[in-house]
Amino acid sequence: MSFIFDSCVMFFSLVIFFGGGWVFFLKKLFRDYEVQHWVVLLIFSVTFALSCTMFELIIFEILGVLDSSSRYFHWKLELYVTLFTEIVVLPFYIAYFTVSNIQMLPQARYIRVLLTFIAWCGSMYFFWKIGDPFPILSPKHGILSIEQCIGRIGVIGVTIMAVLSGFGAVNYPYTCMSYFVRPVSDADIQSLEKRLMQTMDMIVMKKKRIAMAKRDSLLHSGANKEQRSIWSMVKSFTCTDNVSVLKEETRALEELSRQLFLESVDLHNEQERKEYLKTFKGKYFNLLGHFFSVYCVWKIFMATINIVFDRVGKVDPVTRGIEIAVDYLGIQFDVRFWSQHISFWLVGIIIVTSIRGLLITLTKFFYAIASSKSSNIIVLCLAQIMGMYFVSCVLLMRMNMPIEYRSIITEVLGDLKFNFYHRWFDVIFLISALSSIGFLYIFGHITGIFGHIPYLAALR
Repeated sequence: MSFIFDSCVMFFSLVIFFGGGWVFFLKKLFRDYEVQHWVVLLIFSVTFALSCTMFELIIFEILGVLDSSSRYFHWKLELYVTLFTEIVVLPFYIAYFTVSNIQMLPQARYIRVLLTFIAWCGSMYFFWKIGDPFPILSPKHGILSIEQCIGRIGVIGVTIMAVLSGFGAVNYPYTCMSYFVRPVSDADIQSLEKRLMQTMDMIVMKKKRIAMAKRDSLLHSGANKEQRSIWSMVKSFTCTDNVSVLKEETRALEELSRQLFLESVDLHNEQERKEYLKTFKGKYFNLLGHFFSVYCVWKIFMATINIVFDRVGKVDPVTRGIEIAVDYLGIQFDVRFWSQHISFWLVGIIIVTSIRGLLITLTKFFYAIASSKSSNIIVLCLAQIMGMYFVSCVLLMRMNMPIEYRSIITEVLGDLKFNFYHRWFDVIFLISALSSIGFLYIFGHITGIFGHIPYLAALR
């Protein structure tokens, strides 16, 4: 009875998370698009539900909810279903929709399925070769073992986590701190808008001249050929030449007007950002920006130390903090009780912020690059990234848990080289953070075109 009750709890949790993924897909990702293939919605919601259920099992492990044998069974079940979705289902449907969108290929169903299968086999080959350069496994593992799959997904997922973490650690202070707000006055905006209006007037004048030249050309061409003189022929040729020159000048002015318009939007955004930072909410985020700027410097410093000295933490932050409180401050309390509760809150905060941060990032990516033809492919790619990201979160979160709670995760994930993933995260995080600092400095402070790149403007 206990196993049946535990299975019902996990099933209803899965249904709730599935509904959350379904609502997020319809209300956030696809609110501007029509859902033409329900299988895309189904796969995205299932991937989201499986990812959240793994986090739920971590919470249950800390709180001791459900029987230990039931937790172990559902851990295994969740991992196998997640791996099947990540390695088989998602790549197959990504290949299928990609082949379907290529118009030059035959549209017969059996040909599309055959080409999809070939593309899927190619993706499996490259997925398997990813793990060759990395020391992620022991030689004793079989080719179809769970360690083989998780090891390769972990490399990709940890890389994604480190890149997003490095960029976020730098970009958040950049977007929230008043120090980085460009000084924009009303006179600057008025001057730019005046230049924009002058450019628009010049475009209108050029187009009028083009229309008049085309009208004169039609009048001359409609005249009787016998009545046309040599002078009229020369005039018609000159008129045609002038039209081509006017069109080139108009195109250049239109490009200039687009740049001026984008610059005007950017200045208005900076002015609104400056006013927003004067509000209570803006001051709160400005304070958070200062905190995260210190955190970013500390994280970069610690990542450098870990890389140089090949160091990996052995003790989780909660246990380390309790040891400091007991040994150095002389505070006496129930270590096991507080370790459990503090670990619960710490892991809960990490889980909530990870899910929220990833969903926000996925939404920004989707609106930056999606179109009506590519939306299904992009959603499936984002679902695959989401699954790899959350599996890697579980892999790295193991270090944030006390030893008595991390044992089942170690047993479920298998004999992996956990220390490698922490070192790999530090390396990629350091590269991503330093690259982001250089990028934001060059494009944000020197050229000022950060807001003119639609893809990057969507990430701000």
